[in-house]
Parts: sequence; structure tokens; C-alpha cells
Amino acid sequence: MQTRIAQAQFTIKRMKKTILEAACASREGHVPSAFSVMDILWVLYDRILSFNPSDPDWEDRDRFILSKGHASLGLYAVLGEKGFFPADLLCDFGKFDSPFGGHPDHLKIPGVEASTGSLGHGFPMSVGIAMGLKIRKKPSKIFTLIGDGECNEGSVWESALLAAHHGLLNLCCIVDYNHSTDRALSVGNLTAKFTAFGWESRTIDGHDHDQIFDALIQTPQGRPTAVIAETVKGRGCKTIENNPAWHHRSPTQTELRSLLEELS
Repeated sequence: MQTRIAQAQFTIKRMKKTILEAACASREGHVPSAFSVMDILWVLYDRILSFNPSDPDWEDRDRFILSKGHASLGLYAVLGEKGFFPADLLCDFGKFDSPFGGHPDHLKIPGVEASTGSLGHGFPMSVGIAMGLKIRKKPSKIFTLIGDGECNEGSVWESALLAAHHGLLNLCCIVDYNHSTDRALSVGNLTAKFTAFGWESRTIDGHDHDQIFDALIQTPQGRPTAVIAETVKGRGCKTIENNPAWHHRSPTQTELRSLLEELS
């Protein structure tokens, strides 16, 4: 198990370097947001989700929707690593004719289940898909990842009520709780809030692969599942960790060299 986790961390570090290089070249991207979700995304795609990169629309696949679409660089890196497209295409990120934009586009990128970016939209779409799968008696599961700032959107809690009312056991909502919204409006105890809305909820370390895995494979007890993942925005580079100035900023060439050294 320790060997597997060490290999995973090595892969994630390599993907983070690719993300930094893509952001530097394009002068675009939300690097800290992508970094905070990398461990969650990797455990999902490496150990939990059922999918087929050669047939992205396979009917019985599990679904993942990145509701906080500005963390798109993280999703692109993982999809490329898993063979949905050649990983080196990510170097075109942000270019005029590139499919890889600041927010993921379902019509352009294999493996992207929904076009997201306007916060509060991906979660409701996930609820709708989960309802459809339940009605059709499909075994597939759907996971969605939202941000703590996104939890200020009313659509999040409307969706949470709807999912609990319909007993969507096939739905898991992961909250990337990197506390980026605390300065503006604290959302407080999200585990207690989701529990009050009728969800099976728990809090984990969002960078601990064993905790992530155990939380995402738990058997729901008659309710949808919420996993509140405590994360560090910009995880892996002390220069940008929890630094609001880096929220939507790409590194210069000089900064890139320094950040790559931090990852090394």
C-alpha cells in the first residue's frame, strides 16, 4: 500500500509540474485550485471510477462532474494521464484553437461529463444524472466535486434537499474545503450542514489517499453521501499555498523555475 501511495504522489507531482508549465505558457489558469483537488481526483480515477478511455460514452460508466470548473487544469492532467487524450496536448491549454479552456467543455474534451464553470451548476446537473440513472436502474455512480466558496450558492442547497428527498444513494458530493472563502463569508461546519439536509456526511483529510479512498467507497445508509475534504489551496508549493494573490494568476518564467524546484 505504501508503495502504491508513493507512486501516486510521484505521478501527482509530475502532473502538477505539467499544470505549472501550461499555466505559464498560456498566462492563464487557476493553479492553486487545481492543486488542492489533485489527490482527490487521482484517487477517484485511479482506484474508484469505472470508465473506458477508448469509449468515453460507455453507458455503464461511473460519472464525475467537476462543478468547480475553474480547477480544470487538474481534471485535464488526470484525464490525459488516464488515456482519454494524449497528455502532451495540455501544452496547448488556453490557446485560441485549443479545446482546453479555463473551464471544461463537454463537447470538446473526451471524458468531461459536463461543461461547468458557473459555480453552483455542476452539482444540480449531477443530481439530475443521478436521478436518471436511478430511474433506469443503472448501477453507475456519480461523483461531483464542489468548492467551499461554491457552497454560498443557493442552488447547492436546493440540490442537496432534492437529492436527499429522492434517496439518491448513487450520488456522492465531495467538497474541496480549502477555506478560500473564509475571508469573505465562512460556510462553517459543512459536515453538520449536509447532515441536516439529510445526507450521510463525514470530514476527511483531502490529501490523505487512504482517507479519500475509504470515504468514497463507503456504502450509503439510505442517503446520498457528502465528503467534506479539508485541503490546502496550492498544495505542494509553499509560495502559493493559501495565498489569495495566486487565485487566478499564472507564473512568470522566473517564478516557474522556482515553483518547479519546490515540487522537486
